[in-house]
Amino acid sequence: MLFRQLFDRDTWTYTYLIADEASGEAALVDPVLEQCDRDLALLQDLGLTLKFCLETHLHADHITAAGRLRELTGCETVVPAGANATCADRFVVEGDRLQVGSIAITVIETRGHTDSHAAYLIHQAELLTGDSLLIRGCGRTDFQSGDAGQLFDSVQRLFQLPDNTRVWPGHDYRGHTVSTIGEEKRLNRRFVGRDRQSFITFMNSLDLPDPQRIMEAVPANERCGHPATS
Repeated sequence: MLFRQLFDRDTWTYTYLIADEASGEAALVDPVLEQCDRDLALLQDLGLTLKFCLETHLHADHITAAGRLRELTGCETVVPAGANATCADRFVVEGDRLQVGSIAITVIETRGHTDSHAAYLIHQAELLTGDSLLIRGCGRTDFQSGDAGQLFDSVQRLFQLPDNTRVWPGHDYRGHTVSTIGEEKRLNRRFVGRDRQSFITFMNSLDLPDPQRIMEAVPANERCGHPATS
């Protein structure tokens, strides 16, 4: 399996490339519009055919490249069930499996940061968590119908995975790249020592500014990254 973590410095967003080298099939998770040329060049360099663009959720901080990549490569765009994105080719639910060559990608519903959110488990070893579980943190729950109780429940389900499962987040703001389920269970202060109600109280007490691009990004991402037509 070929696995790459790619970074957009302007939005602190991680995009992930998963590929089966034998078949040449690939998937991109959470691609960023401004990095579309970079990602296409990498696919070409590695001789890969893009089969899927997967979204963990509809983002508020960047615009997805999924629609543009579909136009250029013919890939399928995939979003979690419940997302307001009629442009998508496929909506996935808990337990769905996507096949990229010999690589199985399993969908785990992780609502709470937004009302439609999924993590993707690759070969039972690599967990792409989007904005649900971050390294020593978690996604906020104060917009896009977020729900702190749901997020707590979602992360507790992720904590049932084996401790050596690697955690690859959708963002990081402190230079971290990867963690494990075991590390986060021991060291993530958002969850250690907190029950569900105390987590809800804590999350509801946060006073965070809106993402700078929320008014632009959410409507565009509902159209797979395309701007509104006048």
